[in-house]
Amino acid sequence: MEQQISEEFDKKAKITRFATGFVISLVALFCFLAGGIPLFCFLMVTLFLATREYVHILRNKGFHPSLSLICATSFVFGLLIFFRRFDLVPCVLAFAIMASFLVVLFMGRQPYIANVATTALGFMYGGWLPCHILLLRQMGSTSVNFFVPGLNDGLYYLLYVFLTVVATDIGAYYFGSKFGKYKLSKVISPKKTIEGAVYGGLFAILVAGLGVFYTKLTLIEALFGGLLITIFAQLGDLSESLIKRDAGVKDSSNMLPGHGGLLDRTDSYVFALPVAYYYLVCFTCGNNIFLDLVTYLQSVYNGYFG
Repeated sequence: MEQQISEEFDKKAKITRFATGFVISLVALFCFLAGGIPLFCFLMVTLFLATREYVHILRNKGFHPSLSLICATSFVFGLLIFFRRFDLVPCVLAFAIMASFLVVLFMGRQPYIANVATTALGFMYGGWLPCHILLLRQMGSTSVNFFVPGLNDGLYYLLYVFLTVVATDIGAYYFGSKFGKYKLSKVISPKKTIEGAVYGGLFAILVAGLGVFYTKLTLIEALFGGLLITIFAQLGDLSESLIKRDAGVKDSSNMLPGHGGLLDRTDSYVFALPVAYYYLVCFTCGNNIFLDLVTYLQSVYNGYFG
């Protein structure tokens, strides 16, 4: 009888998890397609809710990062990227770091160093890194897009990253629950297994390979990009688990049925988005910094010894 109840509970939990993930994916997909203001608003709402969870987690540890400063800085980062004022990013970063000290100074709340550090970590981890979704969406576009959906290269690259991360999560969850035996990290994330990580990664690479049909990537570029994305997606997941375990928290919140908190649901993208963006910018799309470096070194050699 108890086993039957347990099986029914697990079945309902899986249905709830799937339904929640499906709805979130639909909303995200609509914003990806729309671009412009819808994507910006989607990002800002997500950052605010995830940052609130981040602050709540750290308060369990006895730290008190500034929610308002983290959100304000993340919002400004998003605006600068949206309007392509990348030249102002170092300025905002410099003043945000100084503001972290000033906020803690006037709050007068210990532990001072930890509060400054977790505030700065908050707008870098929970603000600057996720804002790379806007940088990805803008790839191939030469103007600010407010309302009209832009079917540019950025849309397809964003879908490429999104599908690869989703494949990572699905593959790791399915294969881990079916074949998982060896723990990936007993302390940080006891439910994750090495088998789930490996097979989830392989499934993600296969899905990434399909990117040759809707992006300008070659098969090698798509597969290698998929490898990078799935590795850093899983590292992003583990990094968020590291924060929770250190604070003694199981889930970031109970906002999303079957998934925990919003931070739990988006942690994979925090690392995957910037890695994918810089991979695409530096090693594909007609650019390759390794080849540029070799060419430069060759020119230097020819200048001295040629």
